[in-house]
Amino acid sequence: MENTEKMVNDLVQWLKEKIKEAGAKGLVFGLSGGIDSAVMAGISKLAFPENSLGLIMPCHSKSEDEEHALLIANNLDLKIDKIDLSCTFDIIKDSAGLDTYNKLAMANMKPRLRMTTLYYYAQSYNYLVAGPTNKSEFILGYFTKHGDSGVDLLPLANFTKTKIWDMARYLKIPKIIIDKDPSAGLWKEQTDEEEMGFSYGLLDHYIETGQGTQEVISKIERMYETSRHKRKYPIMYKHNEIL
Repeated sequence: MENTEKMVNDLVQWLKEKIKEAGAKGLVFGLSGGIDSAVMAGISKLAFPENSLGLIMPCHSKSEDEEHALLIANNLDLKIDKIDLSCTFDIIKDSAGLDTYNKLAMANMKPRLRMTTLYYYAQSYNYLVAGPTNKSEFILGYFTKHGDSGVDLLPLANFTKTKIWDMARYLKIPKIIIDKDPSAGLWKEQTDEEEMGFSYGLLDHYIETGQGTQEVISKIERMYETSRHKRKYPIMYKHNEIL
């Protein structure tokens, strides 16, 4: 089993190197109250004790999410700011005046508004934006294109959800955060595992070993293929290419 302390120390060193290469001063990230953002916050705080900023960005969110985000911030002694995006969301939704309703399209507006907010702060403070997407979600495409994937760095994208839980325990993230059902908070009562159709345990077992039931393997491989575009730059037309 990979040593959790080494994983954390290597990540901290990597972040320091990337910030230095970019000529930046620190990191800004969303603090949702979930385990991935909690681990991202913990790693960032170790790397940049004075230049780590967590943004709490409710957008018609559950009050529990903000409570958990504040709990994480207090636990890490992390600098935070709060920007309520609910009114902004409503203005865009009402101004668009679409004659159709797409639940997922509406939900995906939220992380895209958060991305815009994160970059406003990043440019203001000369920070880089760090995203909390883990390997399990990255492989499935379980993230919003140009939303939570719209970042400068993806420090956790090579670690499965299982390893994220290991790091959370090592970083002494509050138990209530570790134990709660993972959720992107896209809509009321939404949970990751219910939406995916299988548990993180089954997903991570497949990622690490290539093994699983045929039903689960088929679902994972289908999600991987259909989300391939999320892991690439936009397709470009090539004409008279010189470089």
